[in-house]
Amino acid sequence: MSLTWSAPVRYSECDDQRVVFNAHYLVWADEASNAWWPSVGLTWDPDGVAGVQPMVKASSLEWSASARWGEVVDVVCVLDSLGRTGLTLRFTVSVGERLCCVVRTTYVATRDGVAVPWPDAVRAAVTAG
Repeated sequence: MSLTWSAPVRYSECDDQRVVFNAHYLVWADEASNAWWPSVGLTWDPDGVAGVQPMVKASSLEWSASARWGEVVDVVCVLDSLGRTGLTLRFTVSVGERLCCVVRTTYVATRDGVAVPWPDAVRAAVTAG
Protein backbone atom coordinates (compact mmCIF):
# COMPACT_ATOMS: atom_id res chain seq x y z
CA MET A 1 0.00 0.00 0.00
CA SER A 2 1.30 3.43 -0.83
CA LEU A 3 0.40 6.88 0.36
CA THR A 4 1.13 10.19 -1.39
CA TRP A 5 1.77 13.33 0.65
CA SER A 6 2.08 16.61 -1.27
CA ALA A 7 3.23 20.12 -0.44
CA PRO A 8 4.29 23.30 -2.20
CA VAL A 9 7.99 24.12 -1.99
CA ARG A 10 8.22 27.15 0.25
CA TYR A 11 10.79 29.91 -0.16
CA SER A 12 12.16 29.16 3.33
CA GLU A 13 13.02 25.60 2.22
CA CYS A 14 15.34 26.82 -0.53
CA ASP A 15 18.90 28.05 -0.71
CA ASP A 16 20.17 31.07 -2.68
CA GLN A 17 19.76 29.19 -5.98
CA ARG A 18 16.06 28.60 -5.15
CA VAL A 19 16.54 24.84 -4.95
CA VAL A 20 15.48 22.86 -1.91
CA PHE A 21 18.12 22.55 0.82
CA ASN A 22 18.89 18.86 1.36
CA ALA A 23 17.62 18.55 4.95
CA HIS A 24 14.07 19.38 3.88
CA TYR A 25 13.77 16.08 2.01
CA LEU A 26 14.00 14.36 5.41
CA VAL A 27 11.32 16.68 6.81
CA TRP A 28 9.03 15.78 3.92
CA ALA A 29 9.71 12.07 4.46
CA ASP A 30 8.79 12.52 8.12
CA GLU A 31 5.55 14.29 7.16
CA ALA A 32 4.69 11.46 4.75
CA SER A 33 5.51 8.91 7.45
CA ASN A 34 3.12 10.64 9.86
CA ALA A 35 0.37 10.22 7.26
CA TRP A 36 1.38 6.65 6.26
CA TRP A 37 0.91 5.01 9.69
CA PRO A 38 -2.80 5.92 9.93
CA SER A 39 -3.30 5.06 6.23
CA VAL A 40 -2.49 1.42 7.08
CA GLY A 41 -4.80 1.51 10.08
CA LEU A 42 -2.31 2.25 12.85
CA THR A 43 -2.99 5.21 15.10
CA TRP A 44 -0.58 6.98 17.40
CA ASP A 45 -1.39 7.22 21.08
CA PRO A 46 0.75 8.15 24.12
CA ASP A 47 2.39 4.71 23.92
CA GLY A 48 3.23 5.05 20.22
CA VAL A 49 1.85 2.50 17.77
CA ALA A 50 0.27 -0.69 19.14
CA GLY A 51 2.26 -0.31 22.38
CA VAL A 52 5.70 0.31 20.82
CA GLN A 53 7.58 3.50 20.03
CA PRO A 54 8.94 3.54 16.46
CA MET A 55 12.35 5.24 16.57
CA VAL A 56 14.42 6.28 13.56
CA LYS A 57 17.55 4.16 13.30
CA ALA A 58 18.85 5.36 9.93
CA SER A 59 17.93 7.45 6.90
CA SER A 60 19.58 7.58 3.50
CA LEU A 61 18.95 9.99 0.66
CA GLU A 62 19.76 9.65 -3.01
CA TRP A 63 19.21 12.73 -5.16
CA SER A 64 18.39 12.77 -8.86
CA ALA A 65 17.22 16.36 -9.44
CA SER A 66 16.35 19.44 -7.45
CA ALA A 67 12.93 20.55 -6.38
CA ARG A 68 12.59 24.31 -6.74
CA TRP A 69 10.74 27.15 -5.09
CA GLY A 70 7.15 27.38 -6.35
CA GLU A 71 6.87 23.73 -7.40
CA VAL A 72 4.75 21.08 -5.67
CA VAL A 73 6.46 17.95 -4.41
CA ASP A 74 4.72 14.60 -4.17
CA VAL A 75 6.17 12.14 -1.66
CA VAL A 76 5.07 8.55 -2.23
CA CYS A 77 5.59 6.37 0.85
CA VAL A 78 5.69 2.56 0.67
CA LEU A 79 6.92 -0.23 2.91
CA ASP A 80 10.36 -1.24 1.60
CA SER A 81 11.12 -4.04 4.07
CA LEU A 82 9.96 -5.52 7.36
CA GLY A 83 12.24 -7.31 9.81
CA ARG A 84 11.85 -8.60 13.33
CA THR A 85 12.44 -5.26 15.09
CA GLY A 86 12.84 -2.84 12.18
CA LEU A 87 10.95 -1.69 9.15
CA THR A 88 12.10 0.50 6.30
CA LEU A 89 9.89 2.96 4.47
CA ARG A 90 10.83 4.26 1.02
CA PHE A 91 9.85 7.82 0.15
CA THR A 92 10.00 8.79 -3.52
CA VAL A 93 10.01 12.58 -3.89
CA SER A 94 9.06 13.97 -7.28
CA VAL A 95 7.78 17.06 -9.03
CA GLY A 96 5.41 15.87 -11.73
CA GLU A 97 7.30 13.20 -13.67
CA ARG A 98 10.72 14.45 -12.46
CA LEU A 99 12.26 12.24 -9.79
CA CYS A 100 14.01 14.43 -7.23
CA CYS A 101 15.06 12.15 -4.38
CA VAL A 102 14.56 8.74 -2.81
CA VAL A 103 14.70 8.56 0.98
CA ARG A 104 14.84 5.31 2.91
CA THR A 105 14.21 5.48 6.64
CA THR A 106 14.47 2.52 8.99
CA TYR A 107 12.35 2.55 12.14
CA VAL A 108 12.97 0.23 15.08
CA ALA A 109 10.18 -0.83 17.43
CA THR A 110 11.19 0.09 20.99
CA ARG A 111 9.76 -0.13 24.46
CA ASP A 112 11.51 1.83 27.22
CA GLY A 113 14.33 2.58 24.77
CA VAL A 114 15.05 -1.09 24.00
CA ALA A 115 14.43 -2.72 20.61
CA VAL A 116 11.54 -5.19 20.66
CA PRO A 117 9.80 -7.22 17.93
CA TRP A 118 7.00 -5.48 16.05
CA PRO A 119 3.63 -6.52 17.51
CA ASP A 120 1.52 -8.83 15.35
CA ALA A 121 -1.03 -6.01 14.87
CA VAL A 122 1.65 -3.82 13.28
CA ARG A 123 2.94 -6.66 11.08
CA ALA A 124 -0.57 -7.43 9.86
CA ALA A 125 -1.39 -3.76 9.16
CA VAL A 126 1.78 -2.88 7.26
CA THR A 127 1.72 -6.01 5.09
CA ALA A 128 -2.02 -5.95 4.26
CA GLY A 129 -2.92 -5.10 0.69
